[in-house]
Amino acid sequence: MRKPLIAANWKMYKTPAESVAFLHEFLPLVCNIDDIDIAIYPTMSSLASVIGAVQGTNVSAGAQTMHWLNEGPYTGQTSPTMLASINCDHVLLGHSERRIYAHETDDMVNWKLRAALAQGLIPMVCVGETHDKRESGLTEAVLRWQISCALNSVKPEEAEPIVIAYEPVWAIGTGSVAKPDQVSEAHRIIRREVAARLGEQCSEMVRIIYGGSVKPDNIAGIMEQPEIDGALVGGASLNPQTFAAIIQNALPVAHAASRLNC
Repeated sequence: MRKPLIAANWKMYKTPAESVAFLHEFLPLVCNIDDIDIAIYPTMSSLASVIGAVQGTNVSAGAQTMHWLNEGPYTGQTSPTMLASINCDHVLLGHSERRIYAHETDDMVNWKLRAALAQGLIPMVCVGETHDKRESGLTEAVLRWQISCALNSVKPEEAEPIVIAYEPVWAIGTGSVAKPDQVSEAHRIIRREVAARLGEQCSEMVRIIYGGSVKPDNIAGIMEQPEIDGALVGGASLNPQTFAAIIQNALPVAHAASRLNC
């Protein structure tokens, strides 16, 4: 059974002080939850503060990006060894906003993924099609290409920590949520491609989550889909009460899944 994961991508919001204030309110709301993994991806300037604040709790901290090399003359970059040295657990890779604004390529995502695994970080690889690609019937082609590139030269025995986030670009920050059948089909495509690259057994271990305008009132319907192992939450994760409500509303589905798999 794959344990659900609900993660918060704070993007370019919250100072260190604001991040700690958020956690002061948020952690008591979720402290008794052990059926769902919880992770928060703050800004790089707030990462150390968040790591310190969640230490000893059921919440993990991750970086929103990283370089693939351990050191070098790359102004403004952070290396995987630097993240590991401050007890960072997770790292977000290939988010559509990084692909668009920072011009990250599929090859870069692969280099980062392999570097993250080498440092013991849990990599979350984001994939997803644009509206134009979906309207052109190219969703499957896009997803298969992105997954095949991301997993290039990754060995099956290395892959268990990998999380894949399906984030249709047209649903990120727009208020539009992909229909359950659209998400389920995309997740099946992704899992088939993982199986083709790493084997059936490995594909059953890899968690595939959904991201795109996730809110407290739609998370239960999202989590009811058997192919969906959690959610990557953007804007709705910036408020501690709202993000906690998303996790709480996902719990009944997580409990049901646990009973079904016992």
